[in-house]
Amino acid sequence: MQAEQEDRFQEFVRARWSHLVRTAYLLTGDAHHAEDLTQTALAKAYRSWRRVSRSDNPEAYVRRMLVNCNSDRFRKRRVVESLTAAPPEVAGRDEAVSWADERSALLTALAGLPPRQRAVVVMRYWEDLSEAEVADVLGCSPGTVKSQASKGLAKLRTYPGLAQIMDAAGQGGSR
Repeated sequence: MQAEQEDRFQEFVRARWSHLVRTAYLLTGDAHHAEDLTQTALAKAYRSWRRVSRSDNPEAYVRRMLVNCNSDRFRKRRVVESLTAAPPEVAGRDEAVSWADERSALLTALAGLPPRQRAVVVMRYWEDLSEAEVADVLGCSPGTVKSQASKGLAKLRTYPGLAQIMDAAGQGGSR
């Protein structure tokens, strides 16, 4: 790689690292897997940086690599991971604990979605990308994004931990 291309790649990584890791975390539900996934995607991006940097949106290109690498991770995984039903009981509940429980419930519910639905929900509602942008990242039609988002949100609404949180917040019911 030429020095100029190398400098542009390093600048891209410095500017987008934390954002890419956060997206990977939402896709994987695990901080260590997220960093590994981000490093894998960036290693692939480095090998083809000339092509990636010529695209209209290099970040979208790398985000697509994240989603694909995450899908590959599921294909290659040999050991089934099992999540516990609930964290251990705590003595007192304050706002920070409540927030952590809500976040934990959301991440557990997201982990229960199929990889494609999870990718759509994360990019559409957490990353706040448009349907067209998500479709471009995933290489599918906007209609597929809509249907996957609808199915994913329907599953999330039935998740007991999230339903309790929504009821407590007074936001229960369907949209």
